[in-house]
Amino acid sequence: MYIAAIARKELIVNKVTVCLLGILSFTLLTWLGAYAYIPLKATPIPITMQTLFVLLSGAILGKKLGILSQSLYLTLGAAGIPFFASGSFGIAYLLGPTGGYIVGFLAASYIIGRILEKEDSLIYIISAFIIGAVAIFALGAGWLAFGLGFGITKAFYLGVLPFIPGCVIKILIATAITKNCLKRSKQLFY
Repeated sequence: MYIAAIARKELIVNKVTVCLLGILSFTLLTWLGAYAYIPLKATPIPITMQTLFVLLSGAILGKKLGILSQSLYLTLGAAGIPFFASGSFGIAYLLGPTGGYIVGFLAASYIIGRILEKEDSLIYIISAFIIGAVAIFALGAGWLAFGLGFGITKAFYLGVLPFIPGCVIKILIATAITKNCLKRSKQLFY
């Protein structure tokens, strides 16, 4: 009986450790993705690799841990750690052109995890990623349009259209990764 109690305690400690490592891993991957960026002349929004890791955070970690990883990313960047694209940081950065997209990371991670928690077929994986990407684009372009006064049409042309081809590629990569490891990640994180 004593050995069983120790084994259960060890399992719980290991589960907490694994979950914390998962959250930290995707926080750091999102941060590293911010440093893999390409500034565009026609838009104030850079191309980054962050979206790939945001999509994967929801799929691999699930809705709760995924949103925690993105919340930690946002919080650390807002607190002054250079976590945003090109080493930017602070609340002022979140109020700029990319702020809506970063807030969209939280929504996308949660939505993807929510969709995939019960179903893990290929069509659900692809659909979850598309819906997550739409959430990022909607919040990002919405902030451009209404928060910064760009207007809907200009926000679409500056904040969505240039990023669709890259987003499709990221969704394909995320789908391939997720299809191969979703069952195991559900055992670890969901």
